[in-house]
Amino acid sequence: MIERLLPAYVACEDTHDTGTAEAGLYPEEAELVARSVDRRRHEFAAVRACARRAMATLGIPPAPVLRGHRGMPLWPGGTVGSMTHCDGYRAAVLARASDVRGLGIDAEPDATLPPDVWPVVSLPSERRRLTPDARATSLHWDRLLFSAKESVFKAWFPLTRTELDFLEAEVRFDREDETATEGTFTAELLRTAPGVPPVFEGKWLVGNGFVVTAVLLPLR
Repeated sequence: MIERLLPAYVACEDTHDTGTAEAGLYPEEAELVARSVDRRRHEFAAVRACARRAMATLGIPPAPVLRGHRGMPLWPGGTVGSMTHCDGYRAAVLARASDVRGLGIDAEPDATLPPDVWPVVSLPSERRRLTPDARATSLHWDRLLFSAKESVFKAWFPLTRTELDFLEAEVRFDREDETATEGTFTAELLRTAPGVPPVFEGKWLVGNGFVVTAVLLPLR
């Protein structure tokens, strides 16, 4: 799914396999999840298997993907990437830093957010646009908003190493018509950072029981 949201020069790999791929972990990766429950170890391994396939697509030797602050993936030098996982879906994307400045992807189950989460992740202006009537359609706009902001954060954080709250980005969605299950979005950042554009652009897709979003920041 994720490849539909990004250009061809971004290596995209995903899987619906919920089994274990722990045998493919590097020792230093396995150490990071040695005390985790089985489910966490499995998803950790599966998404890194996707990352390794993305490296191969770009002709980059396989390497461990460790974690930095806030769980930020530490990619091989000269590359920019992002990973995501939810029940039944894992994905990793990778590009050369000479082609892309920032990447952020997110996948979520195609379901309504818990009622107590919706006001926490949305601005009043977003809630007005995504009215109850709009959210009553087959698309779960609340979940899409959550996912889009997760993708925005994943593109923002490696550039700034600072937090970005859900209420510090205002997202607007667009699609061709009322029946479309994919489209674009813009995220206006309500805080600034040196050298970071004030608006991020992304794409979204709903299908096969999942909501998937992606943000790509070009070099210029």
